Amino acid sequence: MTAHDPRTPFVSNDDSHPWRRLVAVGDSFTEGIGDPEPGAPGGHRGWADRVAEVLSEQVDDFAYANLAVRGKLIRQIHDEQLDAALALKPDLITLCAGGNDVIRPGSDPDEIAELFETTIARLSSSGAAVVVFTGFDVAWNPVFRPFRGKIAIYNENMRAVAERYDALVADLWALCEIQDPRFWADDRLHLNALGHHEVARMVLHTLNVPNELQPMQPDPLPERPWRAARRDDLVWARTHLVPWVLRRLRHQSSGDGVTPKRPDFG
Repeated sequence: MTAHDPRTPFVSNDDSHPWRRLVAVGDSFTEGIGDPEPGAPGGHRGWADRVAEVLSEQVDDFAYANLAVRGKLIRQIHDEQLDAALALKPDLITLCAGGNDVIRPGSDPDEIAELFETTIARLSSSGAAVVVFTGFDVAWNPVFRPFRGKIAIYNENMRAVAERYDALVADLWALCEIQDPRFWADDRLHLNALGHHEVARMVLHTLNVPNELQPMQPDPLPERPWRAARRDDLVWARTHLVPWVLRRLRHQSSGDGVTPKRPDFG
């Protein structure tokens, strides 16, 4: 299959999917951070593993590699992951990149989109079908809400690039189910298991792959007094937000020294 084939969520489909070699590249979102699974490679599962599990159930000779590493900027993803990804000769590639760049103070979504296009051009030249992801709508998150405009601009730039290279767009911005703190990990920076499950459902829909994954309902939010909620916010800021800010000020990354969890097909 090529990206030109009419396999989209808007076309009825009863056939098994055509893909045999999936490679996922990107950052913590694709690595699966926030969805711990002791038995999984790297100790995390995530949406990409879930998608691969469904795809592998429908064909006998399916293979999957995940080269994503937490904290990576789009230039690092391009320089460190693309050669390895293309060497595996995949027929399906997922790419989520640019999110860490966009939320950096002073970054330019137009410049990030130029790097994104360079990356997509290389991946699409392989003939593989390519799936790309918009950024999240962060209106629900008061910490990241100020970046909402930049994310929206980057998304529109990204959609234009995807159109030029016939890439499929997995629309995280429109995934309303995860615009809820109950779908996010305690660090409020990464999706939890519920969030990754919903993303997997959305990606399979984007690929027009029939599946039996059902929506998962979170528990109701407990009622908390205002003082308790503010105390939790202070603990979160000290535990997660301050270290995140300090890493950026020091030009450090949570992915320093981390290797891909699935560097080869398995």
